[in-house]
Amino acid sequence: MNKITILWVDDEIDLLKPHIIFLEGKNYEVITCQSGQEALQELQRTRVDIVFLDENMPGISGLETLHEIKVIDSSLPVVMITKSEEEFIMEEAIGSKIADYLIKPVNPNQILLSLKKNLDHSRLVSEKTTANYQQEFRKIAMDLASVNSVEEWVELYKKLIYWELRLEETEDGSMVEILEAQKSEANTHFGKFVAQNYMGWFEGDGPVMSHTLFREWVQPEIKDAPTLMVVIDNLRYDQWYAFEDSVAAFYKKNREDSYFSILPTATQYARNAIFSGLTPLDMEKRHPDWWKNDTEEGGKNLFEEQFLNAQIKRLGLDINWAYHKISSLKQGKHLSQNFRSQKNNDLTVIVYNFVDMLSHSKTEMEVIKELASNDKAYRSLTQSWFKNSPLLEIIQQAQQMGMKLIITTDHGTINVKQPSKVIGDKDTSLNLRYKTGRSLTYEDKDVLAAKDPSAFHLPRINMSSSYIFAKNDLFFAYPNNFNHYVSYYRNTYQHGGISLEEMIIPFIVLDPK
Repeated sequence: MNKITILWVDDEIDLLKPHIIFLEGKNYEVITCQSGQEALQELQRTRVDIVFLDENMPGISGLETLHEIKVIDSSLPVVMITKSEEEFIMEEAIGSKIADYLIKPVNPNQILLSLKKNLDHSRLVSEKTTANYQQEFRKIAMDLASVNSVEEWVELYKKLIYWELRLEETEDGSMVEILEAQKSEANTHFGKFVAQNYMGWFEGDGPVMSHTLFREWVQPEIKDAPTLMVVIDNLRYDQWYAFEDSVAAFYKKNREDSYFSILPTATQYARNAIFSGLTPLDMEKRHPDWWKNDTEEGGKNLFEEQFLNAQIKRLGLDINWAYHKISSLKQGKHLSQNFRSQKNNDLTVIVYNFVDMLSHSKTEMEVIKELASNDKAYRSLTQSWFKNSPLLEIIQQAQQMGMKLIITTDHGTINVKQPSKVIGDKDTSLNLRYKTGRSLTYEDKDVLAAKDPSAFHLPRINMSSSYIFAKNDLFFAYPNNFNHYVSYYRNTYQHGGISLEEMIIPFIVLDPK
């Protein structure tokens, strides 16, 4: 391992000899300079790992030297050392992206701590995170054997996400692989839990679900203040965490809850259920003109505003409200430019489809496949989109208007890895994570089968139709042209089936700062 090289710049460098001897004893190499000009010349010919820079020197000052160093190498960490505690010097140095700020007199351990913080930080965090996860791994494994309630599954899922986000910052790929295996095992157990309990959730003792979300959780919130409800299609918990900091610049989190998507975890079913306040079976019965089954022609989510209007009337809510669906950048910019017109609403609902378009694009476009090749990249892409989207501009305006903010989604999505063979007739639905049709042939172990759709509160397309839902990270593939089908869809993001990622949904309530 190469020695770490320090460039220490101070016009009284001789007084720092004990510090330099201390650092050399710790196996650091120290190059010294007595002026900013000398330091800049040294940097032109020598590669160093970090600079300790005195602020008060004759000739060009420490701050001037700092600006010149950043021109030479903007990524080089610089630690400013000064006798002065004047605020403007601190602000100037921090604004120039210094790595640390130390007040004289400094002792050797302060210097050593600054070095470790700036040069060994990633390694130390990686080692500590890995060690902590190794301990937590055993606890999660034990929890998996006993978890048996909705609340315990939510807690376990959020714990897995926590470690996933921590481990992605480390240099230990083997730990990431172990976590992936543990997530897969968790999804296997979760599939069994859903199979045993799902039908009972409709009997009144289950969790808040898609069709009860508005009545149970949204309605109470809109009584307190004008509210902006943003439904970001296809948003998973980890993606919410990826851009939570951007929202935190304008809003403080008041509440974080989790509800469960109905099956299938698909937009046509889950989002219509949110806005109608009804199960798919009841939607078909009450609003046959608005509900379309999988095999019917036309868009399946064209009547969300009408569904919401009917639910608001049914709940007896006397409110001013508006609904907006954003499916393109142009639509998003238009709403952002005109958002002030929503100021008199008690409730403003925005359905933002970008994440859904992104996930489906990943199947179709090689460029997106490259950009979102795994969950880490998918989160990063979501974060980049959000930071540069009209939605963030809208949220900023909502904060200025004093609106409460609700962020949620209709279902999540999962990166599918393993094919499962299925056979159906020509009228079988096309989704890769669920199928509905007649005479379905499938691998029993891979699916939850709804042979009686009404027991799952789902409409029956014809007298002999049933539903099947893929578990874990499986996707359905037809036997004919099997290999081509598998290579095309493997490692794409899909939804409609049973997994922690698809079914456990973030519901975030935030107050304006």
